Parts: sequence; structure tokens; C-alpha cells
Amino acid sequence: MTALRALMRKELASLFGTPTAYLALSTVALVTALIFFDHLRLYNQILFVYASATMGGFASDSVPDYVNLWDSVFFPVMETLGLTLIGIVPLITMRVFAEERARGTDELLLTTRLGPGQIVLAKFAVTYLFVTLTMAVSFLYPALAIEQGGLGLEHLAAVFLGLTLHGIGLASIGLLCSAFTSSQLVAAVAAWAAAFLLWDLSWASSFVGDRVAALLDALSIQPRYSSFAGGVVTLANVIYFMGLALVSFAAARFSFDLRRVSG
Repeated sequence: MTALRALMRKELASLFGTPTAYLALSTVALVTALIFFDHLRLYNQILFVYASATMGGFASDSVPDYVNLWDSVFFPVMETLGLTLIGIVPLITMRVFAEERARGTDELLLTTRLGPGQIVLAKFAVTYLFVTLTMAVSFLYPALAIEQGGLGLEHLAAVFLGLTLHGIGLASIGLLCSAFTSSQLVAAVAAWAAAFLLWDLSWASSFVGDRVAALLDALSIQPRYSSFAGGVVTLANVIYFMGLALVSFAAARFSFDLRRVSG
């Protein structure tokens, strides 16, 4: 356990010692703020139009039900943020394993008391911790919208859980790609491609049968994430993201055995 804690401290120091981590945090915070305030501006303009239509006396019953803070501001922000994270998270994960392989220091780690599973566990845990921090930063403005809009703590918890699981799922894909290459660029590009492919597989439904189409829909990230963004938490969606993390962990662990055999 002492060696594992030492490796986790080393990974934390390495992660927060690079500008990429702070750039990712700043970018997520800035992009979320810009998206949020732009949608909020449009929402306020719509309310102003309805207020003007009632001779300057705003009446809440004059606004259609579909014009509300949730549908007009919060949900679109979450959907856009979900896509934005696909471009940002691989920048965080691309160096985690690839840099070790390029320098040959992954072989040195194996000479310690740590096994491959513990090494992978430490790297995954630290990356997940950072991703959770990033999600908390990105969730600041939407959380304020929920509080001021009176949408309820249940929605707040559901959306933050979905946002965090989405980030962890993307991080899992990125870590898996990083584990099989010594090039950070290849790791990032592979993670982007895999994440965008998994985001929505419904485009292929028209080319396959109903059963395969249902399977593709079950494998897609977007429907799972949108469910959380809508304030709905289901066990199946939680299991999906956790399963993605477990499969990525097992495959990353296997990369050590594969390299040992090929080497």
C-alpha cells in the first residue's frame, strides 16, 4: 500500500505539474461559462418578447411551457458540454501511459513492489480524481442556474452524476488508448476517434437490422448521458459507464502482458 500511495502521489504531482491540466480546467470553465451565458441571454430575450407582447406587464401564464430555464438553458448547455469534453479529456489522458512507454519508465515501475494491476489502478484513480474536479468546475454555472431557477436538488445531483460518469467514461477511453502506444499524439487522436464514434451510433441504424440497431443504440454514449442531463438516473445507465471503465481498466492491464510477450 505504501508503494501504491507513493505512485499515486507521483502521478498527482506529474499531472498538476504540467500546464495541460490547468489549461484543461481553465478551458472547461471558460467554455461552460460562455455557453451558459449565451443560452441565458437568448432565454432572457425570449422572455422580453413575451413581456412586450403583454403591453409591458409580464405575465408568467403567457409564456409557453416549453420556454423554461431547463429546456432553453440548462439542457442545451449540458448537451454541448458533453461534446466539448470529448475534445478536452483526451488531452488529459494522452500522456498517462504513453509518456511512460516512450521513456521506458514503465519497465522501472515493474521492478518495484507494484504489480501491473496496481500501476494501472493508480493511474486510473488519479485521472478519475482530476476528471471529477474538472466536472465540478464545469458544473459551477449550471448549478447556479438550477438553484436560481428552482429546478430542485434532485436534478442537480442527477446531472452532476451524469456529467461525472461521462467524464470518467471518456477518460477510460483515453487511458486505454494511451496504454497501447508510446505516442501522445496517437493516443489523443485514437481517443477522439473512439469517443466520437461511440457518442452516437444511431446513424448506422438504417443500414442494419432492428436487433443490431438496438445494440448500437445501447452502446452509444449520447442517449445515456442525455438521460442524466434530463434529470433521470437509471441503474442501467450507471452500469454502462462503470462497465466502460472496467473494460478499459482490464484492457490497459492487458497491455502490460502484451508488451512483455512481444518484448
